[in-house]
Amino acid sequence: MAELSREQIETKLKEYIDPFMQKDLVSTKCVRNVMIEGDQVVIDVVLGFPASGYKDDLAAKLKEMVESVDGVGKARINVNVAIQAHAVQKGVKTIEGIKNIIAVASGKGGVGKSTTATNLALALSAEGANVGILDADIYGPSQPRMMGVHGKPESKDGQTLEPLVSYHVQTMSIGFLVDEETPMIWRGPMVTQALQQLLNDTNWSNLDYLVIDLPPGTGDVQLTLAQQVPVSGAVIVTTPQDIALLDARKGFKMFEKVEVPVLGIIENMSIHICSQCGHEEHIFGEGGGQRMSEQYDVDFLGALPLDKAIREEVDSGRPSVVADPDGRIAQIYRDIARRTAAKLALQSKNYAAKFPQIVIQNN
Repeated sequence: MAELSREQIETKLKEYIDPFMQKDLVSTKCVRNVMIEGDQVVIDVVLGFPASGYKDDLAAKLKEMVESVDGVGKARINVNVAIQAHAVQKGVKTIEGIKNIIAVASGKGGVGKSTTATNLALALSAEGANVGILDADIYGPSQPRMMGVHGKPESKDGQTLEPLVSYHVQTMSIGFLVDEETPMIWRGPMVTQALQQLLNDTNWSNLDYLVIDLPPGTGDVQLTLAQQVPVSGAVIVTTPQDIALLDARKGFKMFEKVEVPVLGIIENMSIHICSQCGHEEHIFGEGGGQRMSEQYDVDFLGALPLDKAIREEVDSGRPSVVADPDGRIAQIYRDIARRTAAKLALQSKNYAAKFPQIVIQNN
């Protein structure tokens, strides 16, 4: 019998297309090591995105595939995660304590962007990443209520603020510094200055991802973030409705002009399922987010239903990902989180080669 070779094993592994990267693990440099001793094979796989809810399933599938190769008696698959810092806009300095910043944007209000940003941050955390969320909506901060956290941030040195932590996610919002019912009657320059201070004067601690919940539109805050904040990628939230898609396209074009890559599109309120009879209805139209992703050649990250539980849970300060972690909605958010982070990891196609001295996280 001929000896097994690494080429044989990798040829087999190429048949598996990762559902989140949408590419095979060999071409994406995720297969780091293949050790062969007789008919025993050990493979080290390192993913560039958090995947606590996926690693075991991936390892089982790869084990079955490798053990189907002639000459292989037993295979062991080690799957680990290493989240790296990725490229940002030219000329923009990175921020200490933050590897990657993901901006969550929408062209218009009322599409569930803040709810999506909150659950995306919690889903990334549930998948094993260190995560923070910054509420960039100075006029209408909602993260304190959505994250179920209140109080004023501490300042240990009199100059910087400590983020408040809720559900293991570091959180900062202007809503922590003013009364919930106090209106912010500020002009544009004051708003952008406040955003920069909240971002730069917070002691973020070893974040893999900082999710920024942007206000709707393409105004001062969005331009400040796009031009002065080191953003690794943006996510556009829309509904299938034509008017929402029209404004979502404006948001996409803004990021395109300032060279911030759009990681993908999330379609919120995609379908309504009657809680009484189970009837399904596309209240706001059908397939708009998918068509937009195809038009602009970006990933469609996922679709969320119009479900009153999502609203009730976020209003109560226990968003879906923590309120019902094993439920269908939480699983959709976690799939979206994996796709988002996987897309970000693929922006640097040769990240494994660029970071040979990699620190592996066993999450």
